[in-house]
Amino acid sequence: MFIQPWDAALDDAEWQTWIADGHDFGILSVNGLLGHAPIVVPTHFTVDGTALLVHLARPNPVWETIEVDPNVTFTVTGDYAFIPGPWRAKPDVPPTDGVPTSYYAAVQFTCQATIVDEPEAKAELLRRQMAYFQPDGDHAPIEAGRPPYGRMLPGIRGLRLDVTEVRAKFKYDDHKPVAQRADTARRLTERGQGLDTSAAAQQRRRLNRPDTWNA
Repeated sequence: MFIQPWDAALDDAEWQTWIADGHDFGILSVNGLLGHAPIVVPTHFTVDGTALLVHLARPNPVWETIEVDPNVTFTVTGDYAFIPGPWRAKPDVPPTDGVPTSYYAAVQFTCQATIVDEPEAKAELLRRQMAYFQPDGDHAPIEAGRPPYGRMLPGIRGLRLDVTEVRAKFKYDDHKPVAQRADTARRLTERGQGLDTSAAAQQRRRLNRPDTWNA
């Protein structure tokens, strides 16, 4: 993922807050076997300290490749919107000469994957995930050998993804003048399609970043 200086996260707290704010679904990418394309799997995840926790069905094709090479990437994207060219045109050029772009936030984790296959270890992984996704505890006990989850455990395997590097990008035209960015946020809010509102919120949040490139 290419990151311009003005698109970089301000600090670790920025991307950590963004992830914690309900961005809990991403794409797991693993190296394909020799001669094959990478395998890409969409999935929910939970954060456990400096690791990500995932579970997948046993028939999933990732297991063989992870056993060969545990280096994987997990990518989370969101708050994206298409920005038409006229919105980005400089004041001294025709609006039709403006160049369109995409706005988005993305966090890319480089990880070392460990397969979790022992029944009680899988149950503990699921308990940690359920504590996040169903914090009210409105589910049966998750224990190996106890229904209903115990009989389902053989059908899944867990993954602990220990994060070795994080690359975060918040692409919202931070190198443009503040007034122009504020106007784009207004236009996004007025258009109100897809994730326009959340993209506008990200842009407004970064308007007064301490290292603004072009005020």
